[in-house]
Amino acid sequence: MLLDLFLSFAKIGLFTFGGGYAMISLIENVCVERKQWITHDDMMNMTVIAESTPGPIAINCATFVGYRQKGIAGAVAATFGMVLPSFCIIFLISKFFDRFLEIKWIAHAFQGIKCAVGILILDAAFKMISKMQKSIMSRVIMVCSFVAMLAVNIFSLRISSIVLMLTAALIGITVFLIKEKNADGGVEK
Repeated sequence: MLLDLFLSFAKIGLFTFGGGYAMISLIENVCVERKQWITHDDMMNMTVIAESTPGPIAINCATFVGYRQKGIAGAVAATFGMVLPSFCIIFLISKFFDRFLEIKWIAHAFQGIKCAVGILILDAAFKMISKMQKSIMSRVIMVCSFVAMLAVNIFSLRISSIVLMLTAALIGITVFLIKEKNADGGVEK
């Protein structure tokens, strides 16, 4: 099982370009659909937690899945599997960086990879949206977050995505407390 965790995440780490968000779709494919190590709900929760904790999202996801399967040894195996391919590739590129960028077909390959990364990120977003709780509040927060991030990118504003996440969390907690108060009839317990 440890070798399976290592190899599964090593494949994801080796064949995915574009960082953690591009890997989410592949992690879900391997861990939820093929291996059934975690559920779709676990994947959603894991993605939210991995995004809000320090470190790269894909590594946090690998650590979570590994720990869920085989404890600390599983977390180490999955994390090492996720990190090792990227480390080796970056190490090799750094040795030959100047010559690497001069090769025309590599430059063109990276242009194609950029498109594929965008598609992988959109795929992960659509899967998460389709599994999202279908309440009005969650849809409003999603649309407002999208508009805010679009405005940040269009107008080159310097607003951290963490600020947007904390704002969404604060709104969610506020709405929850208001609903709880209304459900109790406004009576203090």
